[in-house]
Amino acid sequence: MMRLLVLFLAALFLAAPAPAQRKVDWHWPASDYVEPGQDEIGFARWLRSDPANWREFKRFESFLIAQGVADVVPSWQLTRTASDWRKCNASAFEVPPETFWVNIVRTLRFTKNSVLPTTGDLDAVSVYRNPHLNSCAGGSARSAHRSNFAIDFVPRWNFERGDLMRRLCAVHRRDGQPLEIGFGFYQGIRFHLDNAGYRLWGIDPELGGAHCRLALAAREAARDAQAP
Repeated sequence: MMRLLVLFLAALFLAAPAPAQRKVDWHWPASDYVEPGQDEIGFARWLRSDPANWREFKRFESFLIAQGVADVVPSWQLTRTASDWRKCNASAFEVPPETFWVNIVRTLRFTKNSVLPTTGDLDAVSVYRNPHLNSCAGGSARSAHRSNFAIDFVPRWNFERGDLMRRLCAVHRRDGQPLEIGFGFYQGIRFHLDNAGYRLWGIDPELGGAHCRLALAAREAARDAQAP
């Protein structure tokens, strides 16, 4: 009798539904900074829209591989244009003119060697912008994006803004000058890197930016002291 009771209880246990698993909602920060249509599905759609897009992208990707910088961020992200692409009636993706391809190499090398060890993986959310799109999106006429020197990044780790700023300021101070790296901070944790001149902007002193300003001031003082 006891054996039958045990078998009955075991059958009830096996038939019972498993307890619901708690859903883990992992937030990807770049999703806050990428407009609809500029994701990987949108990129695949853009590739299919014109055979020339596929050919140019593969040539661009082969160039990045030859330069040893195709693994810094997913290479398709380096064709993202501006966040305001839709408002400006422009394309969400564009391969830069071939004469500008070499301009992005130093920025990617700096990112690979100096930034990624500090921030972890990054997503590129805006890279080359043709003159019309750059102007429509409110970019400067001298914007480094126009010549493919610049990348706007968002970390995959959801940093606190001040912590990220302190990390990047330290990297910029230590390694930025030899490669003429420009560094700027936008809203949230979106930041800009280029190799069009050693400078910085968008730094809030109360959030770690004072570290950058003091570092720049020290470098300029040292340079002035060495001047004849």
